[in-house]
Amino acid sequence: MNPSTVESLRGLGLDPADVERVVRTALAEDLGGPDGVDVTSAATIPADQTAAAEVVARADGVVAGLPVAAVVFELLGADWSAKVADGTAVRRGDVLATAGGPTRALLTAERTALNLLSRLSGVATHTRRWVDALAGTGVTVLDTRKTTPGLRALEKYAVRAAGGDNKRMGLYDVAMIKDNHILAAGSITAAYRAVRERFPAVGVQVEVETIAEAVEAVEAGADFLLCDNMAPAVLREVVAAVGDRAELEATGNLTLATVAEYAATGVDYLSVGGLTHSSPILDIALDLRS
Repeated sequence: MNPSTVESLRGLGLDPADVERVVRTALAEDLGGPDGVDVTSAATIPADQTAAAEVVARADGVVAGLPVAAVVFELLGADWSAKVADGTAVRRGDVLATAGGPTRALLTAERTALNLLSRLSGVATHTRRWVDALAGTGVTVLDTRKTTPGLRALEKYAVRAAGGDNKRMGLYDVAMIKDNHILAAGSITAAYRAVRERFPAVGVQVEVETIAEAVEAVEAGADFLLCDNMAPAVLREVVAAVGDRAELEATGNLTLATVAEYAATGVDYLSVGGLTHSSPILDIALDLRS
């Protein structure tokens, strides 16, 4: 991997080793193993043939993942040059990057690079719709842990690239006390105290479904509440009851058609699992230059 690509990934909050692991796994999947061969390219293209290619948007959207695609080409011995930055709104026909080198390498890299780039750009495109819908409200859209296994860091990066924000990366960095934890512990207060005693340095968020639960949580010491499946009218009551004692996040049954109504309740965040679990890809292609 080129040193400049390593630094670019780090600057975006991505671990270069983790990105390389994802890319190598995807390449091995496509090639039948780490020592596999692209049989079609090996049979039809001379080993010494070189070419250039353009990576082109086939639909309007927001691009994310160009540095990740770069890793695919670089690991196969090809050159890569991005023409736009991640987070850029692009139009159908825009050239996103160029690549050059052995023709076999370009065609072997093609599908793996496009799978990753199209997926991350799809997440970014979907996220930008929510960011635009919330513009001027002071409310931030968050993702969730409903991510593609193995791609969480990349998908959450795509959310950030489009202007959204990440909630928690996993089960290790933030404690989320949900209904089953509350049932097992006996109460919200008992669950909150147990987490605080065992992991005093970890942030704690509490899922609540009623105004009474919200009040109990903040009185126990919680300063971040996840308001699950609450109607806007109920959310407004929670905001009034909690005041500035906790940050509030609304989740469940949120749509772009209702986003303004929920944002107007006074909550701080809206979390949308669909940013990562339901975003369609952005159609992107690689075209060899004639």
